[in-house]
Amino acid sequence: MQELRDRTVDVAAFLKDGLAVKAHLSAYLNLPLDEVELRLKRATDDLAALHPGAFQPDDATGFYEDTVGTGHLLELAAWHLTSSDYIADTLRLQQQFAKGQVLDFGGGIGTHALAAAALPQVEHVWFVDLNPHNRDFVTQRSASLGLGHKLSVHRDLQSCSDQRFDAVVCLDVLEHLPDPSAQLDLFHAAMAPGGTALLNWYFFKGDNGEYPFHFDDPALVERFFRTLQSRFLELFHPFLITTRAYRPL
Repeated sequence: MQELRDRTVDVAAFLKDGLAVKAHLSAYLNLPLDEVELRLKRATDDLAALHPGAFQPDDATGFYEDTVGTGHLLELAAWHLTSSDYIADTLRLQQQFAKGQVLDFGGGIGTHALAAAALPQVEHVWFVDLNPHNRDFVTQRSASLGLGHKLSVHRDLQSCSDQRFDAVVCLDVLEHLPDPSAQLDLFHAAMAPGGTALLNWYFFKGDNGEYPFHFDDPALVERFFRTLQSRFLELFHPFLITTRAYRPL
């Protein structure tokens, strides 16, 4: 793993190979690279096949913590690799705003947490994810890349104690929560003065149900936007992406 520890962790490295995500999956899952390649190709279909029987809207926490297993790792890795140009811009946006203490909430395979930890202006990254496989995987990835001293792994925001964050990163997560408005309130309470939140969302199950794990109830969505507008001020940024930057009011 010395070769991985010597790697640069930046946007260019992500565009090259997703920050060595296939090699990391191979090591974590104890699979040869060719088997990882095969599983990545079918990862999205495999995860979607769990629905509708496995996903219960009133127990979304249990679904992401217990049911999805390592399938979520593979599905997220496949998406990051096939959407690399979009994600690269979210990393560039993160470079603009991340500093001090950074919360990566629902951080998945750790792309943004690892990239943030590599930034000199960032003191520490608090990676939060319900899925224990995601947490273990990111712990292993951070050690492999020589970033373990700047990153800690947590199940939930409450386990981060009373930490105040200079930046909050929450991407492709809010639409999976049964009460995203409440999560906005928690972010607002946990942010340091002058901090920035990088957020996006997609409250849509798709025309043909292709996003079965998203919430899209109109009342939930309206409540979310009312909370967002009362709690945060949007900041301009020049990237043509769905992720937006906000400062707490």
